[in-house]
Amino acid sequence: GKGTASGAGSSGAVGNGQSQHVSVEAHDMKFTPNTIDVPAGTHLFIDVKNTDTGGMVHDLVLASGATSGRLSPGASGTLDAGVISASTDAWCSIAGHKQMGMTMKINASGAAPAGGAAAVGSPSATHATPDPNAQMTADPWDAALQPAGPETEHRITLDVTEKEVEVAPGVRQLRWVYNGQAPGPVLRGHVGDKFAVTLINHGTMGHSIDFHAGALAPDGPMRTIQPGEQLTYDFTATKSGVWMYHCATAPMSLHIANGMFGAVIIDPPGLTQVDKEYLIIQSDHWYGAQGEGNDAARIGDGNPDAVVFNGYANQYDAHPLPATVGNRIRFWVLDIGPNEPISFHMVGGQFDTVWAEGAFRLECGYQPAAGVDPACGTLGPGGSQTLSLGPAECGYVEMVAPEAGHYKFINHVMSDAEKGAHGTLEVSAG
Repeated sequence: GKGTASGAGSSGAVGNGQSQHVSVEAHDMKFTPNTIDVPAGTHLFIDVKNTDTGGMVHDLVLASGATSGRLSPGASGTLDAGVISASTDAWCSIAGHKQMGMTMKINASGAAPAGGAAAVGSPSATHATPDPNAQMTADPWDAALQPAGPETEHRITLDVTEKEVEVAPGVRQLRWVYNGQAPGPVLRGHVGDKFAVTLINHGTMGHSIDFHAGALAPDGPMRTIQPGEQLTYDFTATKSGVWMYHCATAPMSLHIANGMFGAVIIDPPGLTQVDKEYLIIQSDHWYGAQGEGNDAARIGDGNPDAVVFNGYANQYDAHPLPATVGNRIRFWVLDIGPNEPISFHMVGGQFDTVWAEGAFRLECGYQPAAGVDPACGTLGPGGSQTLSLGPAECGYVEMVAPEAGHYKFINHVMSDAEKGAHGTLEVSAG
């Protein structure tokens, strides 16, 4: 666990002939102590022990690059900080931990403070931006859904890996993914179905999973597992909905933004068949530099670089979703976040059925040819223009396209639509 880089002082720093050892604990997203005072010219050694109770891996990194190495819970390492000639900063370099408060200050008494190197996990000097002249080269994420099958028990393996992928035209980012894709695999079943999920971590850091589709104590199945470990997560679906699943390892915002999410659709009892079913999952991106992951320091600043459907900006403009005049079309919608809401709207279309968070808001899609369905009220059939959801909320809407054409589905939070939450339903005459 000893660092191999030079110390915080310059390579030509003159020592005072003194050395100092300081013991530091890394736990619960903080260092104790988080300030070290040493006389300028002292050769500093920091003995780091990971005492985290939540199973998290940590390290300690200086602005000079000296590091303790990654430490699992219970492990110790010594960081050789070198001769301290100026005050400097230190932090945990595990993605997102610095932003959660794992920072340290080394004060060199008798010396003027000096700026250190750019911190790991600080905002990227240049973050990637979509190229308006670039074309989508990635395969589109398949939004089409098949009806739930007859099985009542579902066994799934989710393998965590890390891969660089295209997330917008001209933008490649490092994603943390389940089974090689973001969003992860879609699971579907009925109320009462049992799910047995094996999670295997083949990544480079701790990860976990949280299924909103099941109700159970989170202590065991939602725990963080380290690289090379696995766990089994069993739950029974007792409520219908479009339930999100996601990595629950801190900081959750970063793990979700980096692609660790998916959907479990549990059909409401009596759900009718329709001609077309599509799933739209909205998520937010704060791009890091080209080829890096989401910028942990910028997540939550209220200004994402992209808001996207099914992991890629504007992918269904390049690859429209097909339908035919007269088709009854159901859109399942899930807002993953981590932060942005959605107001799902179909330009040129009207929704006659709206189901959100476990209940109908509008149920006029199946009224008889003559008369008025009481669910629609005495004034006749109602309609809806949007399905509005906050992060981790879900629902579905239905519509029938009246004529052939290109219908745009968008997040009617317009600035988010303009950042990528935009697609096309291509309706043919049949």
